[in-house]
Amino acid sequence: MKPARNVLLTGASSGIGAATAQHLSARGIAVYGTSRQPRAASPDEQGVRWLTLDVREDASVEQAVATMQRDAEVIDAVVCNAGMGIFGSVEETSIEAAREQFETNYFGVLRVLRAVLPAMRRQAYGRVILVGSLAGRAPIPFQSHYSSTKAAIDALALSLRNEVAPLGIAVSLVEPGNIDTPFNEAMNWLEGAESAYTDRIARCEAEIREQLPHAPGPAVVAQVIERALTQRRPRVRYAVGESSWLVPLGRRLLPDRVALELIRRTFGV
Repeated sequence: MKPARNVLLTGASSGIGAATAQHLSARGIAVYGTSRQPRAASPDEQGVRWLTLDVREDASVEQAVATMQRDAEVIDAVVCNAGMGIFGSVEETSIEAAREQFETNYFGVLRVLRAVLPAMRRQAYGRVILVGSLAGRAPIPFQSHYSSTKAAIDALALSLRNEVAPLGIAVSLVEPGNIDTPFNEAMNWLEGAESAYTDRIARCEAEIREQLPHAPGPAVVAQVIERALTQRRPRVRYAVGESSWLVPLGRRLLPDRVALELIRRTFGV
């Protein structure tokens, strides 16, 4: 399978996306990075061509993909990385907030895939990288909707891989664990309302805020994404981060009751 020469990268303006844009462009891969707001390349991003793209809007996705196709002629690869998080109990999170979570993290991915797959199918090659999370396999308390979107991305990646395998298109799922990025700063913590879960929510939030600064930075994920884009036979899954071996092993070997107890202890609830 051909290595990627040009890549459409969503959510490229911060965190894992920004690290990936810099890492890939430094290695000679043409990166078409997307952001919801128009922007120009910084000195560290001179190899990045910026496109305005909001994964929540059909027209925005279609326009950005069409612009890249005109400029690059072909789309070798797409990295679906754009995402957001909300924090709150299942009982108290509004349907509107939960829907917003899925609109970005799941339907946003679906919009991008639907826009790029026809060209990849016609050219009979391409690479698709979906950035999921180990939270899809080990759901985080009070981040049930975020975890649910990542479980959905897991299923989407595997189903899509089966659908396009005979067409020369490889699909891989990258599953970061704890990564030190500005993700927490952008998270909707759904604070302000009185909660029936106040004490446990506070302990869980404190634990999350304590853990992330000690986690590896986003460069480790960028390196794994490069591997998935350049290996002759890309793997189905690439778990990355400090929990990259523990979560998959635990989910395979432990009964659900034990696994869930360990998750509760990890997050102080």
